[in-house]
Amino acid sequence: MTYKTLDDMDLAGKTVLVRVDINVPVEDGQVTDDTRVRRILPTLDAIFDKGGKPVLLAHFGRPKGQRVAEMSLSVVSGTLETLSGHPVRFAADCIGEAASTAIAAQEVGDIVLLENTRFHAGEEANDPDFAGELAALGDIYVNDAFSAAHRAHASTEGIARLLPSAAGRNMAAELKALEGALSKPERPVVAVVGGAKVSTKLDLIGNLLEKVDAVVIGGGMANTFLAAEGKAVGKSLCEHDMLDTARDVAARAKQVGCELILPVDVVVAEGFAANSPNRTVAADSCPDDMMILDAGEQTVALIAKHLESAKTVVWNGPLGAFEIEPFDRATVAAAKKAAELTQAGALLSVAGGGDTVAALNAAGVAGQFSYVSTAGGAFLEWMEGKTLPGVAALS
Repeated sequence: MTYKTLDDMDLAGKTVLVRVDINVPVEDGQVTDDTRVRRILPTLDAIFDKGGKPVLLAHFGRPKGQRVAEMSLSVVSGTLETLSGHPVRFAADCIGEAASTAIAAQEVGDIVLLENTRFHAGEEANDPDFAGELAALGDIYVNDAFSAAHRAHASTEGIARLLPSAAGRNMAAELKALEGALSKPERPVVAVVGGAKVSTKLDLIGNLLEKVDAVVIGGGMANTFLAAEGKAVGKSLCEHDMLDTARDVAARAKQVGCELILPVDVVVAEGFAANSPNRTVAADSCPDDMMILDAGEQTVALIAKHLESAKTVVWNGPLGAFEIEPFDRATVAAAKKAAELTQAGALLSVAGGGDTVAALNAAGVAGQFSYVSTAGGAFLEWMEGKTLPGVAALS
């Protein structure tokens, strides 16, 4: 895919409209996780270095076209100012007089943060008139919000067709990582796909079968595949209505030469509770009154063997019920192995998805992967092979 980056743009003296994702968690009026704000700092630094004046477009929550006080972006203003080291001027609207006045008063070195774009129905409707009002505020458009790129909204897609456009540092890094992992990967490629239900990951698995050499199936999804092979899964989470689908996936994998890696041993317990009494059994030996909550040590060793022979790994989803101990062991052990190989220069590792990021953080290895995407839906849709409107508009 061909797109311009900040390095291709003359920003001197220009007002640069930057679509960012700073939809951060807030409690009692305080930002509790500033990761997404930190992610946009390289783009802001580049704009300042090139003599531009950044004006930020962003959404916050789901106000559905209404002005909701609790969803004002003003709550992020202080965090942005502290982390960036630049004065932040907040505008009470993203169009009209409030926006234009703030931009007119903007001095070199200032950041202008416009109010929640989703306060206007025209944002999510990708209304051409609303996109035109946004575009009229600046000279150049930069999209640095990969996590919102799967939405064809006015601030992610419509505006890109009205102004000279480029990808921000975060967007460019995300696209480079994903293209390196799936579009032009160094082989062998192993995908780790976990999660509760096969039904939510069918498109993902279907696309991966054509692009990778092996797919590790973990989490509740693995139970459905085990049951499709005729193995007992007891009281485990299992989509019994998806058994034929799981068999079809396995047949297609065999047809295209992609190896499906299922658990060979599993950790079982009577109930889903922290430190519930548990034991490890063969994958075909789950007692009727117990449930599978994690992969066993032999399975982890099998996964590690595949990781050691791989050059690229793409990871989405945990291998077990990682939220509660001790059923996080397989996820943590496999993640640490991938991180170790990455740090040794033997593996390109790309991971994404909310549960995945949480699991890698819990394992303490998120910073040791080649790239960890903070995008949820956009990361999944890219892995599913879908065209992202916000990315396509930059081409």
